[in-house]
Amino acid sequence: MLTRLLDALRDPESGFPRIGNASFLGAKIEGDATFSNVTIDGEARFVNTTINGTARFDGVSIKGDAWFVKAAVNGVVRFDRAQVVGDVRFDFATIRGDARFDAARVGGKLLFRAAEIEKDARLDRAEVKGGACFDEAKIGWAFFQNAKIEGGVHFRGVSVKNDVWFDESKIEGGARFVKAEIGGGIWSVATTVNGGLWAVNANIENGIHFLYTTIEGGIWFVGASLNGGVIFDKSSLDGDARFDKAAIDGEVRFDFAEMSGTLRLNHAVFTRAPLLEVLLPRGTADLSGVTFESSIAMKVETRAVCRRVRWASTATLYAGDAELDLSEAVLEFPVSIVGGFRPDRTGDEHEAVPNVPPVARVTSLQGVDAAHLVLTDVDLTECRFAGTIHLDQLRLEGRCPLPATPVGVRRRGLLPLRWTSRRTLVEEHYWRATRSKQEIGWNPAPEGVRVLEPAALAPVYRQLRKAFEDSKNEPGAADFYYGEMEMRRHDPEISLGERTLLTSYWAVSGYGLRAIRAVGWLANSMLITMLAIMLWGIPKESAKLESSGTLSGNRITITTETPDPENPSGSYLARLSTERFEKSLRVVINSVVFRSSEQDLTTSGMYVEMISRVVEPVFLGLAVLAVRGRIKR
Repeated sequence: MLTRLLDALRDPESGFPRIGNASFLGAKIEGDATFSNVTIDGEARFVNTTINGTARFDGVSIKGDAWFVKAAVNGVVRFDRAQVVGDVRFDFATIRGDARFDAARVGGKLLFRAAEIEKDARLDRAEVKGGACFDEAKIGWAFFQNAKIEGGVHFRGVSVKNDVWFDESKIEGGARFVKAEIGGGIWSVATTVNGGLWAVNANIENGIHFLYTTIEGGIWFVGASLNGGVIFDKSSLDGDARFDKAAIDGEVRFDFAEMSGTLRLNHAVFTRAPLLEVLLPRGTADLSGVTFESSIAMKVETRAVCRRVRWASTATLYAGDAELDLSEAVLEFPVSIVGGFRPDRTGDEHEAVPNVPPVARVTSLQGVDAAHLVLTDVDLTECRFAGTIHLDQLRLEGRCPLPATPVGVRRRGLLPLRWTSRRTLVEEHYWRATRSKQEIGWNPAPEGVRVLEPAALAPVYRQLRKAFEDSKNEPGAADFYYGEMEMRRHDPEISLGERTLLTSYWAVSGYGLRAIRAVGWLANSMLITMLAIMLWGIPKESAKLESSGTLSGNRITITTETPDPENPSGSYLARLSTERFEKSLRVVINSVVFRSSEQDLTTSGMYVEMISRVVEPVFLGLAVLAVRGRIKR
């Protein structure tokens, strides 16, 4: 009957049926409903219509809206190459087969609110001006291939049994998956989404996989459950990518070729994630409060904030050109951070930097329990250690540079000043930069960073020294001992007497670590002693024994006396002779090794020798101690 009805309405020019308004409200069609190539100049209303076969609207042209609200189709719905000026509504409809809109053109909205599509919803090469809405619908699969949707795609509260595919499509107005239940995954290849991607509180069983996809407006997966992992590979993002409080199970890769915003994983939970890649050479990542419940390998190339991150299992973090802030991180199991990682970008669009090794930086360990932390080949020149717990158990392996003292010669008043090269803490830089204009070359603290006093820095140096000593790196611990003593020397709460003693220890030998300084003092002391001995210590002439005797009967008593050495006389220049130099040199050398020279000396010379026998061995011992501190195993 439907065929006869349409035959009676054929346009003699086109040969296809032409209808003003098509109203099939409450109709029941036992077989197929074929409206292929039909032209409907008004509206098409199939509200509450039942079609027990296939609903064919291939090539249909509808000048108004097409309503299939609460319709029931036991077969396939096909709108291939259809042209609809208004909306197409399948709200509350039931479709037992596919809903296909291949190459269809819809001038209004495509609505499937609360509809049930047992198999596929396909929009291959389709164009929809007003957007596609599947809110609260139940779908088997959803495919958007080479489609153009200008009003956005809405899957709010939808239930998709399998996957949602976006393949080389263009979505204007964003894609919304708020509170969606997707039994498969969300897949996107070479698709452009303008208006953002939202999956707030969604449950996606097979994860999300985006390749060569461009997203403008940000990504929001806040509170989402992502089983099967998260992969953004060689995609571009304009805006932030937010995964706050998301539960993620599976491999995770963020490798955006371009990213203008921040990747935010605040308080996300990684239940079983064997791999996390955050490769954002031009972006930043915020992992504050993230929890890793299982063993994980992390590859990071970005500026990453990892405050209050919790590792509940073992982890290895491979860092490339990365900057890591680990403030207040919780390490329940061993965590290793290894620098020098370079991702394999063969054939992609990232700019290659040949022959330049990547630099991994850690900027803060404040509040971290470092008992389980191992750092290998990590730059620590900007790392803040104050407030780190169990810092004495931190392990530093490979090359882990710390900030050095300023280089070059400067003036402090009229005196030249040159800082001895040593490793320091960046907190010491901050403190010294605030002291006076004479402390040139020390790095000032960034805005908002509190400058600590020496009393707070001395324990930090002490714990780092112990960490190096426990790892049998005595030479490496020397710089931290020097820093500890410097902080004690400058601590105003320490008594004046102790600070005076420390200042003397510093000036004489650099706290027993500067051999050249001790040797210099020894050489100066020996030179002064030699001059004093030559000028006043060696007598004018060698003492001659004088003997006298007494004859009493058959006995002779002989007494021999040594006269007191006679002080030298004459000009000082005359006393600086070669002979006197050789004698004074012998006296000085014997004094250094704490021996007596057996040389006759004047009273002044004896006192000079006694003082040199006390002072010069001390200088020699400090020099030996300094050398030993640098070569001790």
